[in-house]
Amino acid sequence: MAEENSDKYRAPALEKGLDILEYLARTPTGLSQAEIAKGLGRSANEIFRMLDALVRRKYVTRSSEGDRYMLSLKLLNLANIHPPRRRLLDIAEPKMRAASIETEQSCHLAVWEDGDVVISSSFSAPGNWRLSLRLGAVVGMYNTGSGLVLAAFQDKKQRSRMVHDHQFVRGEKKLPDSELEPLLHKICEQGYFSEASQTVQGATNLSFPILDPFGHAVACLTCPFIERIDVYQAPELAEVLDKFHATAKEIGKQVNGTA
Repeated sequence: MAEENSDKYRAPALEKGLDILEYLARTPTGLSQAEIAKGLGRSANEIFRMLDALVRRKYVTRSSEGDRYMLSLKLLNLANIHPPRRRLLDIAEPKMRAASIETEQSCHLAVWEDGDVVISSSFSAPGNWRLSLRLGAVVGMYNTGSGLVLAAFQDKKQRSRMVHDHQFVRGEKKLPDSELEPLLHKICEQGYFSEASQTVQGATNLSFPILDPFGHAVACLTCPFIERIDVYQAPELAEVLDKFHATAKEIGKQVNGTA
């Protein structure tokens, strides 16, 4: 049924234009109309009108001789109009708020910024009891779930740069490589971090990566889980873990355009 709906609402002309843009993006030099048509498996007549429209809208430019086509910078300019960080927050915050209400737990979003682990968004749990971090707070890389997850889901080069550039916060202690590497490996294998907080008693940090298309963490969603010990039946840790894990995946899919 989903495939039928997908076929029903296809936009062949739009897909043809996107095919051309993506093909030109993979080519370091300009291509002729015939080369583009051959590369996409289409006729020259199919390509001509679409190329003309893309040139008129300034997504594609012609060479000075007029026989070769290449991408302009218009797509880059459009991307800069809508900064990635703002887009991430626009997508993440409604989902974070919903997860916080459903689980009755606080949550926050952390990002890596010039050597710091920075809280870029935060939601307090509904009700009387909450543990939440201040928006803009800087936390440790070695002693928080957010910092460890941000470091774990990186390639070796970026991870080394993070270790080198990290600015320590009060109370943070550096882990030797002999301890850090196995810990980060474990986090990657598990897909998330779930351990008692190293900064306050009574909280369990549940931290999940928000991944880019290459599997690198662009942000970390963390819930500092607090367990109720009275007769009130609040959602338990396993349920809260599953909810925030799913929420992080949903955010990542939408950020990457795969949702």
